[in-house]
Amino acid sequence: MDLSIRAIRSDEWEKARELRLTALLDPVAHLAFLDTHEAAAARPDSFWQERTVGASEDGPGAARQFVAEAPDGRWLGTVTVLVERAGTESLFGDVPEVEQTHVVGVFVRGEARGSGAVDALFEAAAEWSWSLEEPRIERARLYVHAENTRAQAAYRRLGFVATGARVALHGSEEANELEHALPRPA
Repeated sequence: MDLSIRAIRSDEWEKARELRLTALLDPVAHLAFLDTHEAAAARPDSFWQERTVGASEDGPGAARQFVAEAPDGRWLGTVTVLVERAGTESLFGDVPEVEQTHVVGVFVRGEARGSGAVDALFEAAAEWSWSLEEPRIERARLYVHAENTRAQAAYRRLGFVATGARVALHGSEEANELEHALPRPA
């Protein structure tokens, strides 16, 4: 499949919204995302505009969203990377010990699965992470639901290793999200 991988532009909020809403309809969305289709669909345009600007190629740099784009301009997949500073509470409530990025919002449309899109998206996410000079990123991490075996297998194939850390997310009292990390290459 012929795809180009690139960071989103600040004016592409409608496409970002459409892909996110599609992702939230995926059969495993309840395992993969901390959001629901209903909640996301109810958000105003201003939310999507701000979110897109913040993760765009010309945004402030605390996040970057990459998309896999087909030749016809259709977005077939996405990944977002958040910068997490050492010693500062993250959006997930923990305090990282090292400068790191956090991979979130991973999604590839069904027709593009198995095409290499997820590999290319993660390559772009890692390259961006390692390219940051301030802060110098020491690792990339992600959380994956303990029952999302398809995603776990993909992340292992991409070089992520389970750290043993577990967190309770999705409003659960149980620790059911597993942390995986990819160290900075030597």
